[in-house]
Amino acid sequence: MNEVLKCLEERKSCRSYKPEQLKEEDLQAILRAGTYAATGMGKQSPKIIVLQRPEDIAKLERMNAAILGNPEAKPFYGAPTVCIVLAKADMFTAVEDGSCVIDNLMNAAWSIGVGSCWIHRAREEFASEEGKALLKQWGVEGDYIGVGHCILGYPTGEFRPKAERKSDYIVRV
Repeated sequence: MNEVLKCLEERKSCRSYKPEQLKEEDLQAILRAGTYAATGMGKQSPKIIVLQRPEDIAKLERMNAAILGNPEAKPFYGAPTVCIVLAKADMFTAVEDGSCVIDNLMNAAWSIGVGSCWIHRAREEFASEEGKALLKQWGVEGDYIGVGHCILGYPTGEFRPKAERKSDYIVRV
């Protein structure tokens, strides 16, 4: 089977990570794939912010857990790298553009043995004053919306096979 199709069929979300940080070459390969995602009219509206310092990740995770309504939750599952995907708020395809970036990040990660998972609530995080202050602190200027987070790390354990695809997934007319 073609390696790309095999990757797309086998990729799974990972919710258990080794504490070791990603090798720089693995991270660069994944990020590069994200920058080649399809975007509306080729405008490349997304921006990827990479967090690897535990204190930065912990602060964002606390914000995310608060939005979730469970301050004790660990929505980043111990992943050592968190990629925040934003997109320009005035771009009519902002959510779709950012979604394509996250999808590319996850598929690229899987293809080289890195686990990933899409974590929601970025929109709420970066619509808040605290989130806007973080963007300013990180040097991100302009009006952006949070699309999602792609957490990355080397997985622990084995993955269960994916469920069979539902029979009515495709409707041909």
